[in-house]
Amino acid sequence: MAILGRREEPTDGVQDYCCYLRDALANEGVNLTLTQVRWAEIGRDASRRELLETITGKKNTFFLLQYTALSWSRRGFALPAVSMLKLLRNNGARCAVVFHDPDGYAGNRTVDRLRRAIQRYAMKRLVRLSDLAIFTLPRDKISWLPTETQNFVFIPVGANLPAPERAWEAKRSSTGSKPVVAIFSLSDKPTLAKEVNQIAQAVRNAAKQVGALEVVVLGRNSESGGEELRLALAGSLADVRILGLISADEVVRVLGASDVMLFPRGPISSRRGSAIAGIACGLPVVAEEGSETAPPITEAGIVLVPEELVPEEFGAALVRVLTDQAYRASLAQRSRDAQSRYFSWGMIARQYAQALRALEAPSRK
Repeated sequence: MAILGRREEPTDGVQDYCCYLRDALANEGVNLTLTQVRWAEIGRDASRRELLETITGKKNTFFLLQYTALSWSRRGFALPAVSMLKLLRNNGARCAVVFHDPDGYAGNRTVDRLRRAIQRYAMKRLVRLSDLAIFTLPRDKISWLPTETQNFVFIPVGANLPAPERAWEAKRSSTGSKPVVAIFSLSDKPTLAKEVNQIAQAVRNAAKQVGALEVVVLGRNSESGGEELRLALAGSLADVRILGLISADEVVRVLGASDVMLFPRGPISSRRGSAIAGIACGLPVVAEEGSETAPPITEAGIVLVPEELVPEEFGAALVRVLTDQAYRASLAQRSRDAQSRYFSWGMIARQYAQALRALEAPSRK
């Protein structure tokens, strides 16, 4: 049973993750159900009682607590997640924690430092209390994790898309038509403005060398960000098409008809589902390299740009991908290979099933 905290609006990536994982685990002979802890709607005491009623009698059930700091606290002070895990353990449950947020939040204000310290403390407690700690980053990318930790498992996230491999056979832009640059999902404000500026500068620079091209913006914050991008690119050779929040099937179709994805949301890594969507659909991806960037994400068709060279080198990377057909094809093949080997839901579910079945010892008290 997957235990989820507060639902995120307008889209909830963690819930979508659990739904795709549930479907894939069924092929491994594992039945996964989902339950929401409604602390934000009915209060913490009532939600604890509701959770107790849900888990009562489920003697052969393994619980997967889904961790993001904001899932368990409106302000990111994540200690309530520890309380929920203790509730499960005190009732004899066997538990894993899936860490979708692998580190404390950034920031240099006093409240930021306090929040980060509490988040790391909470995560250490969760690791110690759990039978299994599942991370979406490799072990050497998690600085706070104690070296003696034995219950660690690394499983990258997949794209929250249905059968993205369908995009591999989609028709991309033909000779003489505008190349298409896809932007899938943008951050909330105030980070949104920085991302729009980076995209605009990169695309404007690329259009000067490539000629007319189209930027298609879809997913979270694409409507507000797309309008700002359209204004920023006014007078250039780039047109902007804004799709907003569309169905997952439509996302696959749109990405399948694109030539390259530009990922502006900070460094790429194996926990960035919106970036992995481009990989899953067989696209070359232009992205920033950072401290979390490591295999297997680097085995995909990604053009990595150091942080200090963004957005200037974003534009240069777009030019090469869009003008060198053989290079573009080789990157696309690498993305397809990485999807098959690492990021498909079938591979992810297999790793989950192996990790869970390896836990044959009785639950700790």
